[in-house]
Amino acid sequence: MLAAALATMIGAASVDGDPAAAQTVSIAELSQRTHIHGLAVDPGDATRLLVATHHGLFRTGPDGSAERISPVQDFMGFTPHPVDAAILYASGHPVDGGNLGFIASDDGGRSWTQISAGLDGPVDFHQMTVSRADPRTIYGAYGQLQVSRDAGRNWMAAGRPPARLIDLAASAVDADTVYAATETGLYVSTDGGSSWHPLLRDGPVSLVEVTADGTLHAFVVGRGLVRASEPPIRFDTVSADFGSGYLLHLAADPARPERLFAVNEEGRIVASVDDGRSWRPFTGSLDTGAGQ
Repeated sequence: MLAAALATMIGAASVDGDPAAAQTVSIAELSQRTHIHGLAVDPGDATRLLVATHHGLFRTGPDGSAERISPVQDFMGFTPHPVDAAILYASGHPVDGGNLGFIASDDGGRSWTQISAGLDGPVDFHQMTVSRADPRTIYGAYGQLQVSRDAGRNWMAAGRPPARLIDLAASAVDADTVYAATETGLYVSTDGGSSWHPLLRDGPVSLVEVTADGTLHAFVVGRGLVRASEPPIRFDTVSADFGSGYLLHLAADPARPERLFAVNEEGRIVASVDDGRSWRPFTGSLDTGAGQ
């Protein structure tokens, strides 16, 4: 049951409605009408979130709105460049079918260009991450794990990712270290994805993220949100008040890393202003994290 629920939240294409017909909807409507595949604090305007969905890239407003700023396409993988605020990366599907390959935007997500088809592509990276240690190093999963060492222009096979992969996160201190969240736990590779070793086997891990301050976050279903510093990896439980619920697609404010944003098991955006200890629905204001 849990595996099926995670698969639906992470990769399914069915939706309750089609927000593509409307340029602007409320944040609540967006969560109800499409699947969210990624979040980021807008690198160009830290008062807003970027929300990558099955129907395009949306940008939130402090009034609770979500405006579609991109063409209508399915953003399955999505991540901002870790140091260059002008660049966003993504992968997924165009509206007329097929795969987008590895694409980039240099205008805040309004237009996108294919940088590469990827290895055996066009690829559709559902999991993708950029190294903070070396932003030219990018990992993406498309059957096998692929890696680019030149900012996405050329790709090579890195190895097989752990089975039942959910999420990837590159280390902040070593470009050859990458973490994998899976339905069986959290794994780490220190050789660029060639081999993997378990870090957590408590249960399914629904997300892994390394934030700008170098903190490794993971969500262990049944345990809660945990975090550690790199290295050594020693996890502390931050919040355990989720019951059978879980979080996906964690994003932190680079300027204020105590402000965290995620998607819960109901597909709704939630926010924390205290390092993840408590969470509330996100209604548009990043100043309070969760609105009024």
